[in-house]
Amino acid sequence: MSHAASIASSRRRSVRESPFAQGALRILYAVLALAALWGLWELYRWTWVSTGWTRPFPVNDVTMPHMHRIVGALFEPSRINGPLLISVLVKSALVTAKEAAAGFALGAVFGFVLAVVLVHSGLLQRGFMPYIVASQTIPILAIAPMVVVWVNPKLPESLAGWGAVSVIAAYLTFFPVTINTLRGLQSADPRALELMRSYAGNRWMILRKLRIPASFPFLFTALKIAAPAAVVGAIIGELPSSIQDGLAGAILNFNQYYITSPESLWATNIIAAGLGILFFLVVALAERLLVRRAPENVA
Repeated sequence: MSHAASIASSRRRSVRESPFAQGALRILYAVLALAALWGLWELYRWTWVSTGWTRPFPVNDVTMPHMHRIVGALFEPSRINGPLLISVLVKSALVTAKEAAAGFALGAVFGFVLAVVLVHSGLLQRGFMPYIVASQTIPILAIAPMVVVWVNPKLPESLAGWGAVSVIAAYLTFFPVTINTLRGLQSADPRALELMRSYAGNRWMILRKLRIPASFPFLFTALKIAAPAAVVGAIIGELPSSIQDGLAGAILNFNQYYITSPESLWATNIIAAGLGILFFLVVALAERLLVRRAPENVA
């Protein structure tokens, strides 16, 4: 009897540990989380409306529409006899996604190369690190117009306009990648470093076989932080670049009609958030495919 019970227990465990079961559980948890957020939104709204509270802001159909009305607005025409709002926003999201993806790739490569250079020189670390940190204290809204003015005239015609937006997205990407990758490159086991040096391993060999594998968990942590930031940078960069086809143009457009149709702006925010989540999930999937061992066992 105990043998049969152990077999049944092992079968249940194997089912739980199967990739399909894990994927189904993640989807279930995501649905439950969305349902919980929906419920909290409506509970907050009902409480403030029924009690008449006005802090931190008055709650009504303009300041906080019903969630079902926001979602329903996605499947209504964006204008009279026009296409559905969701189709308009998806097209805008694709434009922003192209800019964000290019900026994310550019910033990730630059940040990784910069970290590789810094890990081999303590002098460069002490000299450049304060400036790298200081670069992130400048408001992105202040630097975005400067980047557009500097970069756009030097770009080929195929990159005109959106190329400068990608540079702004790269600006928000490179910092976490640089800092975390540098920390990861420095996390290699000192005993393994000493062993490779004792066998006359050069810097390139140590970097390729020891430091880079050890940095993967830190690198992907940075990439998961930087991916949504690249989307934010692309949206902000579209404003001074006068790109009307992206999500920034949709936000500005629906902001003008917020008093009469607040659901459209809220729906735009949902699509923008969904794009950031999509970027995060792509990086998480790449991490799952490439990093198969625990951080402490990578080196």
